[in-house]
Amino acid sequence: MRATSEKFQVSYPDLRISWDARSLKDFEDYPIEKLAEKYDLIMMDHPFIGSGVESKALVPLDEHVPAKYLEDQARHSVGPSYESYSWEEHQWALAVDAAAQVSAYRPDLLEAQNLQVPETWDEVFELAEALPEGMKIGLALNPTHSFCTFITLCAHISGKEYSDEAIGVNISVGEEALNLLRRVVAVTHEVSLGADPIQILELMSRSDEVAYVPLMFGYSNYARPGFAPHIVGFKNIPSVRPEPSGSVLGGIGLAVSAYSEHRQVAIDYALFVATEECQRGIYFESGGQPGHRGAWTDPKVNQRSSDFFKDTLRTLDLAYLRSRHTGYPEFQGRAGETISDFLRSGGKAREALNTINRLYKETKRPDLTQ
Repeated sequence: MRATSEKFQVSYPDLRISWDARSLKDFEDYPIEKLAEKYDLIMMDHPFIGSGVESKALVPLDEHVPAKYLEDQARHSVGPSYESYSWEEHQWALAVDAAAQVSAYRPDLLEAQNLQVPETWDEVFELAEALPEGMKIGLALNPTHSFCTFITLCAHISGKEYSDEAIGVNISVGEEALNLLRRVVAVTHEVSLGADPIQILELMSRSDEVAYVPLMFGYSNYARPGFAPHIVGFKNIPSVRPEPSGSVLGGIGLAVSAYSEHRQVAIDYALFVATEECQRGIYFESGGQPGHRGAWTDPKVNQRSSDFFKDTLRTLDLAYLRSRHTGYPEFQGRAGETISDFLRSGGKAREALNTINRLYKETKRPDLTQ
């Protein structure tokens, strides 16, 4: 974002755009309405759309942006990335970063053992058994990512909508997902239960302890030569179905604060960043993970990132869009704690699922049903 700001400012000599970084946990948890009080521009997670709209913290971009521009953005969306920032017939952010849970692996370690990247869950367990001593598979299973992994498994196992607005998660699907997740945890590296994706990728890229991760949000930086001591490759998620469907959508939307005193220039900057030219050019070149489909299919972009984008695009196109109702971020956090406790302490899947569905009912606003 700093690199794109410098480029944009060439045309606005009196303008200065500065960025504050925040942690991954902050990105996943901190209320969007509080950020909007302080910042003109916000990089946001789409589950916060509901609360951002209800609090009137965000600018409806469709009221200020030409329809043709937004139509082009929608047409070049990676999976449901563009749609994830649509709410109540308005567009609240531009999908400048696209991500979903994918699989990650160390090409050199698997090749040395003559092992293949799993395409099914049976093959995941076969790989875990075949790895040499001191080398394991991993997962990112701190509470937030325990929840995301659980949702991915639910959406993939069911092959359709797995939840009901009245009760929450379908009981049989939820139990199957929790039990599969517990089976995987039994053969994963011990750091998995407390880790986020960046921590797992740091371990993968700087040691030989983790050779494969079946589900984790992808970070294309680790696929770039020279970013870390070892390249991490990325593939579609393992499947129980013919297609790698159901992966939880992540990514980042660029939104404009409704409190901004520089609204138009902030919007102009957002439009600049989301263009195909910027996304496949300076945005990617300066370390970004683009949201525009033109960048994901660009041969040069893929060549410089070990085919990260080409090799995971199908998973992104079949990704699952989380709810965005006002209470969803709170539900995600509390349900994640429940799943994390279940994986650490044991207990019955049905009891954990009952708690998750109770939390869903407690946090869901009845007046916002999207």
